[in-house]
Amino acid sequence: MVDLGTNILDKNRPRYLMGVGVAIDLVVCVALGVDMFDCVFPTRTARFGCALVNKGQLNLKQKQYETDLNPIDVDCTCSTCANYTRAYLHCIVTVETVACHLISVHNIAYQMRLMRKMRKNIEDGTFPQFVKSFVKEVYPDSDYPTWVVNSLSSVGIDIKS
Repeated sequence: MVDLGTNILDKNRPRYLMGVGVAIDLVVCVALGVDMFDCVFPTRTARFGCALVNKGQLNLKQKQYETDLNPIDVDCTCSTCANYTRAYLHCIVTVETVACHLISVHNIAYQMRLMRKMRKNIEDGTFPQFVKSFVKEVYPDSDYPTWVVNSLSSVGIDIKS
């Protein structure tokens, strides 16, 4: 439906899609021609103690983060990653509401960074390579969902090659 919609809308005007916020969905929809998004996903996910990373989500409620002194994402420069460890967030995620705010800050920063990367790759003419690299990071075993393969193929991006 996104492919159909973007193909009938004016290519010289912004194309907006509401309710899409999962990273792979954002990448595929940008490839299909969507320019703007609006979604509660980054903040709703934070309320459940989940932080967004390229490979999906880190559920900071899980015991494995109890002693993890790394930031949510070592490559992230948001205030949460700069000042708090996974262990600290794990400790407060089910107790203090501020944890939701801290994780929301990271999740929104993650999505903004992803969108900036896509914009830069579009401007540089390297977007197809970026998409292939991103999809490979999300699905390292190359077990790509059919909808991802078909959607990207419809715009000339073959992720299986």
